[in-house]
Amino acid sequence: MKGFCEIVKDKRVQKSESGPDGFNGWLTIRGQTFFFVCSNGGGWDHVSVSHRNRCPSWNEMCIVKDIFFRKDECCIQYHPAEADYVNIHSNCLHIWKPQGAEIPTPPKMFV
Repeated sequence: MKGFCEIVKDKRVQKSESGPDGFNGWLTIRGQTFFFVCSNGGGWDHVSVSHRNRCPSWNEMCIVKDIFFRKDECCIQYHPAEADYVNIHSNCLHIWKPQGAEIPTPPKMFV
């Protein structure tokens, strides 16, 4: 994950509040306002992104990935087991990256 100072330099990002391991605020993507929470505690880098009226699109999540993570980093949108599913906000999506571990990926020709 990019450093917090690097993230807030992006003109699309408006920081609202900071905590010991992250911050929150809003993003402007193609004229739309999205709200985010960014954190790096518990061994994970994490960004959640939501919109008031709908889920972010794939292309919008690609922009979020570009804002918060470096181009050479692989991160994940998980689909957990149903027993572990938590839905606090129906229009919210998450991007995760474990710290200090490589995420296995399929061969490029499969993607």
